[in-house]
Amino acid sequence: MCYNGFGIANEKEGSGMMYNIIDYLEQSATRYKDKIAVIEEDKQITYSNLQNSSKVVGSYFAEQKVFNEPILVFMDKGIDTLITFFGIVYAGCYYSLINPELPENRINQIKNVTGARFVVTDDEHQELASTYFKDIQVKNVKKLKQGNLNEAALLEARINHIDYDPLYVNFTSGSTGVPKGVVISHRSVIDFIDKFTEIFHFHENERIANQAPFDFDVSVKDIYSSIKVGATLVIVPKKYFSTPSALLDYLCDNEVTTMTWAVSALCLITTFHGLDYKVPTTVEKIIFSGEVMPLKHLKQWMEHLPNTMFVNIYGPTEITCNCTYHIIDRNREYDDKIPIGKAFPNERVILLDDENNEVHEPNKVGELCVAGTSLALGYYNNEEQTSKHFVQNPNIKNYIEYIYRTGDLAYYNKEGELVFNGRKDFQIKYLGHRIELEEIDKAIMEYDEVIRSCTIFDEEKSKVYGFYIGDISKKDLHAKLRSALPAYMIPTVLVQMEEFPMTKNGKIDRKKLMELKDVKK
Repeated sequence: MCYNGFGIANEKEGSGMMYNIIDYLEQSATRYKDKIAVIEEDKQITYSNLQNSSKVVGSYFAEQKVFNEPILVFMDKGIDTLITFFGIVYAGCYYSLINPELPENRINQIKNVTGARFVVTDDEHQELASTYFKDIQVKNVKKLKQGNLNEAALLEARINHIDYDPLYVNFTSGSTGVPKGVVISHRSVIDFIDKFTEIFHFHENERIANQAPFDFDVSVKDIYSSIKVGATLVIVPKKYFSTPSALLDYLCDNEVTTMTWAVSALCLITTFHGLDYKVPTTVEKIIFSGEVMPLKHLKQWMEHLPNTMFVNIYGPTEITCNCTYHIIDRNREYDDKIPIGKAFPNERVILLDDENNEVHEPNKVGELCVAGTSLALGYYNNEEQTSKHFVQNPNIKNYIEYIYRTGDLAYYNKEGELVFNGRKDFQIKYLGHRIELEEIDKAIMEYDEVIRSCTIFDEEKSKVYGFYIGDISKKDLHAKLRSALPAYMIPTVLVQMEEFPMTKNGKIDRKKLMELKDVKK
């Protein structure tokens, strides 16, 4: 046994279960005390300082006796954000990051869903936070870091902890117009990260480039894989993604070894022929997800990095990051589609047809459903949506086995690999985000000038079309939507219609609408 700072025994890595994600931090802080844990441009922090600062921040909240409550984090990704995350967890609470760039309406929605009593911000966002969060306590991370360490209060929080307690709440789009908070437990993250780092050979000499925002679950793999193995997390600031050459300079200067990135971010570089400018030759593996990877973009990356491992991973937020993976075979021709592959260990992935029968035969499409420890605890403060999507496996009658119905369609190819085959409903994956088209419709319909709305996603062109009937110009509607929706949810193209074509069943004819889009623009 080894012991943490509280005198509580932890199992050595590989010899037993962990119960708190803080165990990762404490083990790495013991083994790699003076090693750089995180780099953020010209700032950096060692494992020892990361742990100590997190404990001081956690001491304040532990003293407030707010165990097992949500605490909001209102700042951009960075070292202080991670200190805040770990501090919140040290206090026996769970975090939910709110991106300061979100419109006020959405910020209010998330705040109201969580019912949080505290929000932590930084100097940059202090004034904005004071405006948005007038009814709850706003704490500045700089001041929290200047507080006192209270080991007794932290010990009390730690003793009361179980691995089923929430670690974080990430908000996704909701079909009712209210964002859904996905609640993920310590046990789910530990279970996934242990397998993830083992399968893809993460090690202490890694330099992991974080691309994703911290409210997007791709970042969960970056943060906790790095902390678990004692690697260095290299936070890539958002500004670099508008200049591919500067982005590549940053990756090369920091000798990045691993990129677990959204497909859209990787394609940004290849779209502008960035690899012809500079190649990050230290990269050992590129793991991508969020959307279907275009083959021509993947081939560019593979040609420039002939010794790098490439992996396609799949999974919604509700199953803790990912449930399937496929390691790209350089000797294989992917003429059809890149498979999403096979299930991660300790995750059961099944396909169900319209009659809830399990699909086994090749090329037959079914809804992709997932069971296992990785499942979320449900949607925060939303029993209706939880019971709709987290359901009893219809083929298990003698005991409880919950599955998450993803709404994604898939089939088995002749090799027995799972292949993604689109969406079952009107939920889409766009720019790496999961979006309910109904939520966009609801936002458009909020305006008195709009009579009808229908949002459609063109997967081939990766464009969201917002069709509407009403006396408002496309320019004015776009301006209004900018204050109501995140930028990634605003339709790429708005199309004003006099009327919608209808099917024989009295429904909007979406196929006909798409045929009319170029005529009506």
